[in-house]
Amino acid sequence: MKRRELLLFGAVFLASAILAVLAALSLRQWEASAQRHVREQARDMATMTAEKIEMAVLKAEEEGLARLQLAVRDRALLRERVDAWKAETPFFDRAYIFARGGTLLYPAPPSEGPPPSFEEIRREIPPGFWDRGGRRHVPLGDGVACAAVLAEGLDEPLLAVLLRSEQGLRREILEKTLAGLEGQSVLAVVDRTNRAIYSPRPLDDTEYVLSVAFGEALPSWRLALYEPAGLSPRDTVHRQAWLFTAAFGLLVGVIALGLGAAYRLVRRESEMARLKSDFVANVSHDLKTPLALIRMFSETLEMNRAPDEATRREYYGVITRESERLSRLIDNVLDFSRIEGGRRRYELAPSPLEPVVHEVMEAFRYPLAQQGFKVSVDVEPDLPDVLMDADAIGQALANLVDNAIKYSDTRRRLSVTARRAGPDVLVEVADEGIGIPADEQAHVFEKFYRVGRSDTQGRRGSGVGLALVAHIVGAHRGRVSVKSQVGQGSRFTIALPAAETR
Repeated sequence: MKRRELLLFGAVFLASAILAVLAALSLRQWEASAQRHVREQARDMATMTAEKIEMAVLKAEEEGLARLQLAVRDRALLRERVDAWKAETPFFDRAYIFARGGTLLYPAPPSEGPPPSFEEIRREIPPGFWDRGGRRHVPLGDGVACAAVLAEGLDEPLLAVLLRSEQGLRREILEKTLAGLEGQSVLAVVDRTNRAIYSPRPLDDTEYVLSVAFGEALPSWRLALYEPAGLSPRDTVHRQAWLFTAAFGLLVGVIALGLGAAYRLVRRESEMARLKSDFVANVSHDLKTPLALIRMFSETLEMNRAPDEATRREYYGVITRESERLSRLIDNVLDFSRIEGGRRRYELAPSPLEPVVHEVMEAFRYPLAQQGFKVSVDVEPDLPDVLMDADAIGQALANLVDNAIKYSDTRRRLSVTARRAGPDVLVEVADEGIGIPADEQAHVFEKFYRVGRSDTQGRRGSGVGLALVAHIVGAHRGRVSVKSQVGQGSRFTIALPAAETR
């Protein structure tokens, strides 16, 4: 954009901004401080109450399990005694007792619908759970079950799977904890769809403020805070700020509408032209580097200048590595072109993720070793299959590993992990490199975007690698995210839904 146009736009906008800033500065500061204080107090109150409810649930489970341990000691009278225990323990809705081999001992036959799958429960508990004992919360469908090993006084341990009664939980825990709270605010327990499970007062004339999650005992519920509509100090502050902002917005909008539209249009075209130019230059440089190395080492071998067999093998390895790198660069550019033209297609099929991870890491074995990286690869056993195009996911993972190598500085550590997280399978690539500034992390997955720092702009790269990663993962109905801190490194996470959950 021309300098004269920038000066004209800046002068008009600055004149309007000064008038607004002088009048609004103190109000804005007061508004922000008041809202922050109110919200912090509300969150602290909700968090303390959620912890109190969680502790009460855990205590009720512990007491129920202690009584159940006594009831199952006599194997011959197990059913009668567990029936009596259920009658005395309304906190639990259903109870199932399994032998270690998976035989359902109680109830037999099931009187309240099909019992939970023993294999499903066994997958959720660690192998040593039978020997160590203890208690675990296991997700079952939309709810959660309390699984515990009962071993005291028994010849062989038994697995108890207990499902809480929503009515008993409401009566014995929620009513006693929430009904006695005073004040205008209302604390209510809601599920994932924001349906109220329990509220001490009606929520019709209230406004949602915030919610906090419970612990592992109540994973699908949250404790939500509501305030009476229009009565909180925050609403008063917000109304005053809104009136002033509306007046200011109207003034600035009338003055700067034309200039702003022209400025945005010219700036967008200029920025896109610059990004395309940088893309062509970067791709050209990236293609020339491996080609030059391949040519140099090929000529050296052709002229028989390698002194020994070990050196020749090393040169062959360099040629292979640079050829693979060149192939990845070309694949990235071609795939980016197909994506831009809407021609990219993926062949999705249920496939294991572990071979993809190991194949990618094997492809990078030589450059990682040559550059002195300490590599850690940890793939959780028995991962479920993922509905994916294995080549595409491998390409996305390779781009993340390549970036980790590219943007590592003196601390050369690379960690690649794959694990299960609820319905998803997570693949994480972490390094201890130069990191990404917080204000730029939201843009790194945009096409042509490169972090605008001097220590990154000097490194090779086309600016399309992470854009390809985001497109590939999105096409698999997954998501990709980044957590980074400047000077500490970056962690990129790909979340793909397991095939069994789709």
